[in-house]
Amino acid sequence: MDRIDLFRIFLRVVESGSFSRAADTLNMPRSSVSTAIQALESRVGARLLSRTTRTVSTTADGRAFYDVCLRLVADVEEAEGLFRRDKAAPRGVLRVDMPGRIGRLIVAPALPDFLERYPEIDIELGVTDRPVNLVEDGIDCVLRIGPLQDSGLIGRKVGELALINVASPAYLARYGTPATPQDLPHHLAVGYASAFSGRVEEWEWQEGGQLRTCTMAGRVTVNNAEALIACCLAGLGMIQVPAYDVQQQLRAGELVEVLPEWRAEPMPMTLLYQHRRHFSHRLQVFADWLCALLEPCLHEAGEGRSA
Repeated sequence: MDRIDLFRIFLRVVESGSFSRAADTLNMPRSSVSTAIQALESRVGARLLSRTTRTVSTTADGRAFYDVCLRLVADVEEAEGLFRRDKAAPRGVLRVDMPGRIGRLIVAPALPDFLERYPEIDIELGVTDRPVNLVEDGIDCVLRIGPLQDSGLIGRKVGELALINVASPAYLARYGTPATPQDLPHHLAVGYASAFSGRVEEWEWQEGGQLRTCTMAGRVTVNNAEALIACCLAGLGMIQVPAYDVQQQLRAGELVEVLPEWRAEPMPMTLLYQHRRHFSHRLQVFADWLCALLEPCLHEAGEGRSA
């Protein structure tokens, strides 16, 4: 095992905070990871990690060495890719994660095209509305929708998703159709609890160049997009949802857009990845392909029926 491999293993252990998690994400036996760290410490002549039965943390020397390793590995990966990108096909396993409906409705059906273009890349696709940790879970990139927290990750802006307000015909027949935001106190919404904060999101709209909000009454709260749309289809309340997400239901008349002049602000869509993987050829071609695939979703804004 050469020095760069030892550096990569050290980085993964530090970032994972665990020999076992590092071994899982590197597809290596835990004993091999432990042996590699021992060999590295012997080579540099310093103790880099403090180990307990439950945690692994860096020593003062380890923290300094981590910063140096990070730069060295990034430089090596950049150097390796200088000429290979034009002469060899990208290869390897790419681990990506994204919101459930985007993964199921848009990305998964289009993956045959990507895999045909890049026959030496394999994809491990995670679809979940819950937040994931790129480092601990060994994920190369994650697609996130909404405002970003300061995570130290690199972000590539994909665009902004238009949001629309929709309700089922059954709901509108029972409660009437709101004409302005002033009618909202007389209506119900299906609550959506953010997977990141757990907070039930307020109803939002833009009016006079300003963002307005109100707390909606409702009897059902969900924590993923599938359930949100299902409850709306069942007539349990109005929802605010990305326009691309309900185009089929709008065209079929199963949902109807309401308050089209008072939509919420568009939601930013960002592809996030770790800085030390910035020069991965397979990540670069996947990011380019994904951004092109999602581009039509940014322009679907209520092509169906309105009330």
